[in-house]
Amino acid sequence: MVKYEKFPGVNDELHKIINANMDEVAARRRAREAFKDVQLSIDHILFKMPCKGLKMKESYEVNSKGLEIFTKSWLPETSPPKAVVCICHGYGDTCTFFIEGIARKLASSGYGVFAMDYPGFGLSEGLHGYIPSFDALVDDVIEHFWKVKGSPDFSSLPSFLFGQSMGGAVALKVHMKQPDAWSGAILVAPMCKIADDMVPPWFVTQILIGVAKILPKFKLVPQKDLAELAFKDKKKKDLARYNVISYKDKPRLRTALELLNTTQEIEQKLEKVSLPLLILHGKADVVTDPSISKALYEKASSRDKKLILYDDAYHSLLEGESDDMILKVLGDIISWLDAHV
Repeated sequence: MVKYEKFPGVNDELHKIINANMDEVAARRRAREAFKDVQLSIDHILFKMPCKGLKMKESYEVNSKGLEIFTKSWLPETSPPKAVVCICHGYGDTCTFFIEGIARKLASSGYGVFAMDYPGFGLSEGLHGYIPSFDALVDDVIEHFWKVKGSPDFSSLPSFLFGQSMGGAVALKVHMKQPDAWSGAILVAPMCKIADDMVPPWFVTQILIGVAKILPKFKLVPQKDLAELAFKDKKKKDLARYNVISYKDKPRLRTALELLNTTQEIEQKLEKVSLPLLILHGKADVVTDPSISKALYEKASSRDKKLILYDDAYHSLLEGESDDMILKVLGDIISWLDAHV
């Protein structure tokens, strides 16, 4: 069972909304609408950076599969964007919390930023936390971002993928399906391989594979506390729970197997990565394996590639480190983008 969250200064009625069963999207949308002002007022560096002069738009779009997908954009208000940055969020996440702060910073630096919640995550339709097919999820991402890139306002601009954690795997799969479509990719602690300590023992995995064929949606996969492992700054770890529509329960069986299979596939195809590449990873990351980021850097066929490893940094480079480290990582990203437009 997911732990009941109690927030200071929040009344009982709102607590009922944000602690409701989030399996269906209607509950997630109610929770986000009721709690969004509380979320964006928390004491986190991502929400304290100036963000005036931005045009922000939220919308719901029905995709070709009939699913209603939540999308968001952040644009400079007074000048055309220098390039398009398309964000792929991490496992369990949404583009309405920490991604919001990251996107604002990029847009304030002159970039047009676009994001979507994958089916089953955040404010998009679908069973919460359920990925029946990683390839299908990637196709959904391609469909939305292809519409963004094809818009008359943006079709002539450079376009970059930005992937965090599982979003790094999404971005790499997008690139592999569209090898010549993107101007570059920024990968933050990419999920090219799940750290060995995070994967169940072999015999447990074999049992889960068998059970997943019968009960793919069941939440049976054992998992360590990801926030505890991903956030170095304990105060920021406590703030992460304000992301009330994130998926915090045990992974569903099919989802876990899709993630494992995807990382194994990517690990075997690193040499197929050919676009300009910025890879950023914490050396102390125990969620996704930084050694595979090194391997990606070495094996990728890209002529233009850069790897930055941060000493003693954990998995959540842009959310869970000290303010100084977060600003440094953001600065490294923006410097790289500026050099490529």
